[in-house]
Amino acid sequence: MCAALAGVSEPVGAEPDKLPDGQEPAKRSMPGAVLFICGMNSIRSPIAETLARSLLPPRVYVASAGVEKGDPDPFVDAVLEELGLKRISLHPRTFEELEDDYFDLIITLSPKAHHMALELTRTTSVNVEYWPTPDPTLVRGRRDQIMEAYRDVRDNLKHHIQARFG
Repeated sequence: MCAALAGVSEPVGAEPDKLPDGQEPAKRSMPGAVLFICGMNSIRSPIAETLARSLLPPRVYVASAGVEKGDPDPFVDAVLEELGLKRISLHPRTFEELEDDYFDLIITLSPKAHHMALELTRTTSVNVEYWPTPDPTLVRGRRDQIMEAYRDVRDNLKHHIQARFG
């Protein structure tokens, strides 16, 4: 893990707790629609959306959005390409710009996104999970150091998607 991202805690709700007798709980059911939200839909949520679409069954609708609208980040394309993937949504979008706003599960990747999701869903039965994910743009240095920060975000999100959805 990149030293700049070390110390990041496990996301809330990423893995179910063990039962008192040590048995594993049953896997949670697969949601029909999942939304990933971050600050600007430029890095974290597009990576999560692309990974989830590649890992989840095709029947699961997956989208991403941002609290605010950002600009596409070329490092995202580079780290996804390393896995043979292409970004799904080429243009960042906000929650208001989504074609569909009904989701069974909203996964937030930043504090600002989590606050917004809780506010939007306080009168609905949508599940919201917070997966704290560091912002790789805060890492400075050589290109390989920056790429490592983006890889850490990608790999962390992939791990949590696999752990959460099986």
